[in-house]
Amino acid sequence: MIEIHELKIMTSEYNQYFLISEDVRKIVKESKIRNGMVTVETRHTTTGICVNEGLECLESDIDEFLKRIIPEDHPYAHCHMLRDYGSTGGNPTGHLKSMITGNHCHFPLINGELITGSAQDIYFCEFDGPSQRTISVIIQGE
Repeated sequence: MIEIHELKIMTSEYNQYFLISEDVRKIVKESKIRNGMVTVETRHTTTGICVNEGLECLESDIDEFLKRIIPEDHPYAHCHMLRDYGSTGGNPTGHLKSMITGNHCHFPLINGELITGSAQDIYFCEFDGPSQRTISVIIQGE
């Protein structure tokens, strides 16, 4: 059996980090599936899903690290007119940060409980906001 659920987030900043672990746990708890796998996936190419310890100081370190390795002022090729879109591509840093953080994570589901490490939290990462965003929570199993 497979269940697909959605989380909607309205972001308010260009770069922003949201802890979504409790939202995912609530969806899992309400699921009819008791044993299997849970996948959390963003539907956007300038956002990420990552797993790390849920600490504000760590969020700040992650943000600073990504800004250091993917600077806003670099002359990216994506910053040119995109005929297919009819506008200028101005979000190359969002695409690159998304590649580094990844777009999904997986966790086992045992007896209706999402199995994570004691310091593992699920983050939704916005790299091109503000925007309305959708996250899929896919539960597979029995």
